[in-house]
Amino acid sequence: MLDLKDKNIGFAMCGSFCTFKKAVSVLEELCKTGANVIPIMSDISYTTDTRFGKADDFKNKIRNLCNNDIIHTVDGAEPIGPKALLDLLVIMPCTGNTLAKLNSGIADTSVTMAAKAHLRNARPVIIAVSTNDALANAAKNIGSLMNARNIYFLPLRQDDCIKKPTSVVADFDKLIPAIEAALSKRQFQPILEM
Repeated sequence: MLDLKDKNIGFAMCGSFCTFKKAVSVLEELCKTGANVIPIMSDISYTTDTRFGKADDFKNKIRNLCNNDIIHTVDGAEPIGPKALLDLLVIMPCTGNTLAKLNSGIADTSVTMAAKAHLRNARPVIIAVSTNDALANAAKNIGSLMNARNIYFLPLRQDDCIKKPTSVVADFDKLIPAIEAALSKRQFQPILEM
């Protein structure tokens, strides 16, 4: 397993609630690398109970795994840039809404502000796409962000090409090798999985 003991890694979660359990299990693996993991949650993911779980249960689990408070406000995320708090930022899951905001330079959530603040230091951001419109309206944002400096993607694939033909989800299990690649300024391949 990759030794990340000297790394500060932000782990930001957006409101693709159906992927939260998987994202938290990957977060647990990331914490085992020895990295100092700073959790970040969008307001909607921080406050919303869904059929996939209660917000407080997810927050308690994340705090316990990371041993750090959760950044969940825009003003809480802003110091990430000036203080150069992170070596790398992961956005898992990253919704179509967040993809659009990142591509447009909008920083009105804790996650988008964390990304904007972090990118000012020319450090890597890994995006783990999870959106039902990735092969529809969000496709232009994914394509544009794939061409942006210091943005890397987890490998992604359609999750149900029959019932949800435009839906894509990243392969969350590839996070650790993708981190290693991004820290070396490389895109982990293959980016598209079949």
